This record gives sequence, C-alpha cells and structure tokens, in this order.
Amino acid sequence: MPKTPSSKLYNLVKSLSGSEKRYFKIFVGTQSLKDNKYILLFDAIDTQDEFNEDALKMVVYGTTEIQSRKYSELKAYLYDLILKSLQAYDEKSSIGYRLKNMLKSVQALFRRSLFEDCLDHLAKAKKLAYKYEQFTAILEILSWEKHIAYTRADIDFLDKELERIDAEEKDTLKRLRTISEYRNIFFRLLVSLRKDASLRGEAYKEKLGSIVANPLLQDYILADSHQARVLYFRILSIYNLAISDFRKFYDLSKTLIDLMESRKHILKEDVSEYISAYNNLLLSCGKLGYFKEIDYLLQKMHAINPVSKDDELKIHRQYYQNKFSLCILKGDFEEGINALSIHFKEKKKFPSKLFATNTFYYNYFYIAFGANQFERALELLNEWLNLPNTVERQDLQIVARILNLLVHYELGNYALLEHLIRSTQRYLKKRNKLNEVERKIINLIKKATETPSKKDLREAYEELKNEFEDLSQRPPTKTFFTKAFDIMAWLESKIEGKTFAEILQRKFKTQFPDQA
Repeated sequence: MPKTPSSKLYNLVKSLSGSEKRYFKIFVGTQSLKDNKYILLFDAIDTQDEFNEDALKMVVYGTTEIQSRKYSELKAYLYDLILKSLQAYDEKSSIGYRLKNMLKSVQALFRRSLFEDCLDHLAKAKKLAYKYEQFTAILEILSWEKHIAYTRADIDFLDKELERIDAEEKDTLKRLRTISEYRNIFFRLLVSLRKDASLRGEAYKEKLGSIVANPLLQDYILADSHQARVLYFRILSIYNLAISDFRKFYDLSKTLIDLMESRKHILKEDVSEYISAYNNLLLSCGKLGYFKEIDYLLQKMHAINPVSKDDELKIHRQYYQNKFSLCILKGDFEEGINALSIHFKEKKKFPSKLFATNTFYYNYFYIAFGANQFERALELLNEWLNLPNTVERQDLQIVARILNLLVHYELGNYALLEHLIRSTQRYLKKRNKLNEVERKIINLIKKATETPSKKDLREAYEELKNEFEDLSQRPPTKTFFTKAFDIMAWLESKIEGKTFAEILQRKFKTQFPDQA
C-alpha cells in the first residue's frame, strides 16, 4: 500500500508570516540561488492553496523521473533550513532568545576565564530579564553570579552579596510559583466550562464559584507580577461571562486590556492573549448593547500588529466575525457587503479550510440575503450545505435548510420548491427538529408558491406574524431558527412592502435609540 505523502513541510511553510518568509529568502541568499531545487519547492508550496504532492514534484523536477528518496531528502533539507532561519529570526525578535544568547556568551567567556566580561554580560542580561519578567533567566543569572564568585574564590563578594542573591532567588521562585498557581486555576476553570456545561442554574454557578474561591483571587495584591495580574483578570473575566454577569465581564475585560497596554514592551513579545482580550471586550459590548463602542474596538483590533501567523489569523477571524454580526444586527448590509469583499480578498493568505465553517457561511449568506443579492446568497448557501459534516455548529446546518426555502422563494423558483420542501421536512423530522415554528414557515412557503392573490398572500403573512407573536409568549416553542434569523422582520418586510434591511434598521433604532 503506497505511503500517504507527509504534509509536515507544507504546514511549516504555510505557518510562516510574511516577514518570516522574507527573512528566509535573505537567510538563504536567494538572489544567487534562484535555480536551487529547495527554493523552487519553497515557492511552489507558498503558492499552493491545498497540499498537492504531485504538483510540487512537477514544479521542481518537471517530467524528469526521480527517485522517491531524493525528493524525501530535498524536503527534509528544506524543513531543517526553514527551522534554522526561524531560529535566527527569533534571535533578533524575541527577548527570550536574546537572553539565551547572552547567557551562552557568558558561558563562552567563563570557559576562557574572562570573568569581568562575564559580569558585564550578566548585569545587562539581568536588567533585561527583570524588565520583561523572564524569571527563569533571572534564576540562571543569579546562579552564574555565585558560580563566578566561587571560581574566582571571591569571598568578599560572597560575604557581601550572598544575602541579596538568596533574597532575589526566593522572591523570583515565589513569583514563578504564583504564576503557576494562577495558570492552574485558569485551566481548571476552562475544563469546568467545557466539562460541566450540562449543569444549569445554581449548580453550575456553585461549581465555578468553588474554583474562583481560591485565596489568590480574593486579594489582587497577591498577584505579585505583571504576568500574574494578567492571569488574575483573565480568570475573573471568563468566570463572570460564564455566570452571565455581563457588566462585570465588561469592566474586567477593559481593565485587562489597560493592564496589558501598560507594559507595551512585554505586549510586543506576545499579542495572542491581547487579541483574545479584545474579542472578550467586544463580546461584552454586544451583551450590553454598546454598539458604538464595538465600531471603535473593531478598528483597534484590526490595527493590532501580529507577532505570528497565528496572531494574524486570529485578528482576521475575530475581526470579521464581530464585524459581520454587527452589520447583521444593524441591518447595515451595504457595509456588510463591503466587509465581505475585503474579507474574501484577505482570507486568501490563509488555508481556505479555516473558513469552511457553518459560522462563517451563516454570516456570508445572511449578508448577501439582507442586501437582496439572492443569487449570490444561494451560491453561498449551496457551498454551506456542501460543507463536510462535523460537530461544529450543527444547529446552523438545520437553520440552513429553512433559509434554503426562503432564498428559493425570493428567487421565484416555485417549481423547485415543492421538492425542496419535502426533502427539508424529511431532514428535520429525522433530527427531531420539525418544530411548530419550522412547520408554520414551511406551510407559508407552500401556500405562497400556489400563486395566491396579493391580498391573500398579505393576509397569510399577517396571520403567520400574529401566530409568531402569540408563540413568543411560550418559551418552549422558541427554536434556534428564530434566534438565528429574524423571521418576524422578514414577514414585516413582506407586509409593508419594504426591504428586509429597512425593517432591521428600524428595529435597531427602536431598540437602541442611543446607539443608532
């Protein structure tokens, strides 16, 4: 049986940021090495949207017959070369690497008995390590101070400085231990949020409350480093989101971002959690109806300078998910279409599978539908319905079946609708999802396709709207579809002869007059 081609090299190349790719080219000196096979392979992988081993071989070797071993060796060589270039890149950009190199220099100088030079390097490294809270490096520096004094038999130094070194070591170890304990609380909370999600009400709050009852979370002063303080606010913000205290969630998220921004030199090293904190603040604004603030925060999030390719992806995904949701809520589908166009261009930098999700396609469809671009909405819906069957947001796959009927109705595809209605009913019945709301929508579309008079059709819309208003008083009848799609706004648009967007805009202004 033939061996499945490894995509390790492909994944590594695709993980590189633009600046990392440029650095790789400089690192290998491509100006004089453009014909090298590993450069051809690197460029071929960089341009591929999906991993295709045969296509890569064709670019590198053409029609020349090659030995499998030769190609494997080429891939292994390129893989190692990229890793070396990344190490060199990180040495220039990462404080952790800079400190490691400084300590390597201390070791080299020590072997040559250049002790004064060692101490000069250690003094610079210590200043840097304290500035960036590199606590493990501080312990190594302190160890070197003692080791150099011992080697030189510098009893005066030990007599004078040993107490200070001991105090520094104890303080550093205490800070490391505190950070470790905060991390363990954070992970216990995350596990409980996933594992105990089936609990409800007070039982759920009690379970989470037992985790945040830790003494470290009762007194902020116990967070004795910047890293510990960041973890302190991350834990409490997530906890308050989980128990639906959205005002506290908002306040804590703002405080966390202010704290992170207070140490910009540390923030430049790692912005991953900063991006997540911004996303949480956006979420809290949505829960509280602070939509003007969301516009401002979206621009700030989009302007974050990514450190890694993963950061770039996180910014893109979270920015557009929030942007699309805001456009849908406000009924601002003109802005939504503009955002969609930019998103489609920008997402080409990332593997396409990362956006082949029910959540993204739900937003794509909704925006096109709201903008009256029904043909485009149908194309996007068909792509949505053809997504591989995964556990990710299966509730939205059910919504997609009803939306499929609505968009075909808007397009006037009445002949096709009879078949689609039957298949949709079978799909929903099989999954026990044919509820009263879905049944009434399907019946309305059935009736509408029978070409009734305008008067009869308007009465059918009004009748269904009135029925839904009655149903809204009975919570068990509220289905996920009515949460995911504003069917009442759609019915009102039909009754009043207005666009779906106009009704949503009116509803938003009525519900949030100070945010419009």
